[in-house]
Amino acid sequence: MQLHDIPSTGYLRQAQLVGSILPIGATTLWRWVKEGKFPKPIKLSDRVTAWRAEDVRAWLAEPKGDA
Repeated sequence: MQLHDIPSTGYLRQAQLVGSILPIGATTLWRWVKEGKFPKPIKLSDRVTAWRAEDVRAWLAEPKGDA
């Protein structure tokens, strides 16, 4: 999935991020959140956690260093 495939607004669930948008697993995703390397999700309800599409798009657009 490319940056232009991600909606400009709305929310993305973990299943939408892991594997298709990000080439990582769920454990790595949550470790990155804990370490501040990836945006924090929003708790939409007791059982639903998602990331704002705008935050994910901004994170993907950021230049990443090699180290």
